[in-house]
Amino acid sequence: MGHTVGSARYVSLTTFKRDGNPVSCPVWIAPALSGSPFRSDELVFVSLADSFKVKRLRRNSRVELRECDARGRVEPDAVTYVGTGRILDDPDDVRATKRAIGNKYGAWYHLFAAGEAVLMRVWSGYKKRVGVAISLDPEVA
Repeated sequence: MGHTVGSARYVSLTTFKRDGNPVSCPVWIAPALSGSPFRSDELVFVSLADSFKVKRLRRNSRVELRECDARGRVEPDAVTYVGTGRILDDPDDVRATKRAIGNKYGAWYHLFAAGEAVLMRVWSGYKKRVGVAISLDPEVA
């Protein structure tokens, strides 16, 4: 692939509003597993199905990625990667996305997922998840 952003601990994901304004937030991202539902060299993350970033992606699939810290702070000289995101709604696809994230983040992700499972049982506002797969353009921005 040639892109190193997939190995970063945190990535700033930028999606775009209807008016073209960018909105960025930090995400855990991992290389996709090989095989269906993923395409070659995709990066993946999981999000709430009704989150604003997913809503923006449904309208406009253009994304930008930059390495960042846990709070989403990006270094001024960080490389910007441009790509296209697609939503994975099927529960099997979401499970595959979670497996990819778990493979990269190990115990940290599994601890987070266990806490999330508890929240999903006790808080009705904690809803459905989707996977997001990102294909990066061969050239950086």
